[in-house]
Amino acid sequence: MLNRRNLLRAFSAAPLAALPLAARGAEPAWPARPIRLLVAYAPGGGTDNVARVLAAQLQSVLGQPVVVENKPGAGGNLATEAVASARPDGYTLLVGNQGPMTVNQSLFPNMRVDPLKALEPVALMADAPLVAVAGPGSKAKDLSALLQEARAAKGSFGYASASNGSASHLAAALMFQMAGAEAEHLPFRGAGPALNDVVAGHIPFMVTTLPSVIGLIQGELVRPLAVTGESRIAALPEVPTVAEAALPGYRASAWYGILTPRGTPEAIRARLETAVADSLTVPEVARRLNEEGAVPARMGGEAFGRFMAEERVRWARLVSETRIAAN
Repeated sequence: MLNRRNLLRAFSAAPLAALPLAARGAEPAWPARPIRLLVAYAPGGGTDNVARVLAAQLQSVLGQPVVVENKPGAGGNLATEAVASARPDGYTLLVGNQGPMTVNQSLFPNMRVDPLKALEPVALMADAPLVAVAGPGSKAKDLSALLQEARAAKGSFGYASASNGSASHLAAALMFQMAGAEAEHLPFRGAGPALNDVVAGHIPFMVTTLPSVIGLIQGELVRPLAVTGESRIAALPEVPTVAEAALPGYRASAWYGILTPRGTPEAIRARLETAVADSLTVPEVARRLNEEGAVPARMGGEAFGRFMAEERVRWARLVSETRIAAN
């Protein structure tokens, strides 16, 4: 019969492996609590809408709330810095896109964080071609004619954008550079105000996201001249790509990916990459992304990292050659 002393001796000799994980202080399986998904822009924009589509599905796949947090400011750099400094435990994620990930390094020489060094890519989740549109300030019926108008204007031709350094801005700047046409960039605070001036005829041309302009196209207030991706889009099947219409080799788009702080365990990143991939196979997710002018990308972390590195080189060259500056 065991007395108290023998019981204590038996417990002290029990192997550590026999104890429950919680008793040994081990981390619970990820995820065990809500996940924060930071967006570098205000609510209601393309990045925010895409993030919320994915967050809703990730919540179902992972079994924990995925909460979208908007942290706009400094061209997207504030959200990047917040995630880069977060604990690398899989509970703070970033929706990264073209500007903060691959363009801002060329526009802001004193950035505190290099996202390609401070963050780890998980997956590219969506790609969104833009639409080149003309308003009553231009007589052009196709992209070739518009580019000819710009060449003839010799620097007095203007184009609007959603903001300086945005996908809207850079896609148009690349277009004019490849066409050998000089044009004046006129940045606005968002696509809506910029399109107002295009519709009014004050500015002849703009490159913008599909959701921001589809109603104006359907109302025949602007004319779609081309889409900026590598292929035509379902919403505008008769509209050619820029490469088809005028500039072979041209491609530009808005894109959206998931990143974690550097040092996040590989097992967590792998689980998250799989969860993103599974989410993108759901028909309702694809439908809602299509409403935002985007298509599922399904690119894993390793390929996403290479893609961003290539994009950085490409846009840095454009920024340098066209002397684009933050203002």
